[in-house]
Amino acid sequence: MGLLQLRCLLLFAIAAITGSLVRGYGLSESYYQYTCPQAEAVIQKAVFDELNKDSEPAPGVLRLQLHDCFVEGCDGSVLLDGPYSEKTADANSALDGFEIIDIAKAAVEAVCPGVVSCADVLAYAVRDSVLKMGGEYWEVEAGRKDGIRSDAAQAELYLPSPHFSVTQLIDNFAKKGLSAEQMVILSGAHTVGSAHCDKFMNRLYNYNEQYYTDPTIDPVYADYLRQQCPQTYDNSTEVENDAITPELFDSNYYVTLQENKGLFSSDQALLWDDRTSNAVKSLAQDHGKFTKKFGEAMRALAAIEVKTGEEGEIRSCCHEVNH
Repeated sequence: MGLLQLRCLLLFAIAAITGSLVRGYGLSESYYQYTCPQAEAVIQKAVFDELNKDSEPAPGVLRLQLHDCFVEGCDGSVLLDGPYSEKTADANSALDGFEIIDIAKAAVEAVCPGVVSCADVLAYAVRDSVLKMGGEYWEVEAGRKDGIRSDAAQAELYLPSPHFSVTQLIDNFAKKGLSAEQMVILSGAHTVGSAHCDKFMNRLYNYNEQYYTDPTIDPVYADYLRQQCPQTYDNSTEVENDAITPELFDSNYYVTLQENKGLFSSDQALLWDDRTSNAVKSLAQDHGKFTKKFGEAMRALAAIEVKTGEEGEIRSCCHEVNH
């Protein structure tokens, strides 16, 4: 038995004793006030310490929240390993940031074993990663339990595609109880991070019978993207989502859309649809409005189909269910 497996088994044994002390009655900002009052500070320190060493995983941590919550609800199922787990889905092939979550979970387990769920660790770590990228603070509600099921097929079914139309995006988010405005705001997460060539190549070559290149993309930007991603491309190549300030969490994502420099067709389409264009223009002009509304939208996202009480478990290690 490996050291990691042994550690998980030991933590599970402790969780069996202490877990009965934690009752889930819904989400609350003060959920761990009595059971683990230092949880939020411990998780934040762990996240900050790791991102101070290497800031590159921060956008990946942020991305994990939606990819978790849209599949089986916000239950940490995206964190589970397995031959057919959500991690293995094509839609999740470029996900990263898992190590940050594991480190934060280990840190909080050291002070409060068997108390804080991986789903809650993820919610805190997402907020803290946004802070490290220049975003604003929002209060995180806690009380989620961890799911025991993770299915790649469900990820393919429920996650939005970078090729979606606005109608498809609105419908996709509405199924999770989110409005069109919240969809536009959460799309602003693309102000940081990068994407592999295969996510936007269809816009650059043989777009359709009438246009070789997607006509909604700025021609100079299209030339730049073709330099990064030639037709015989290596899909390990990544291109930054935000062409202006790719490492800062700001409202320039919406500015790039106004300049027709949205990387994904699903992003650029937001500018040209009457249902979303006003929100794009408003957020582009007001960084403070964007960051405030982003926190509010993230709270709504992180409350989707949560498991509470006896509906789930508190995993000892985030990458595997308790044994």
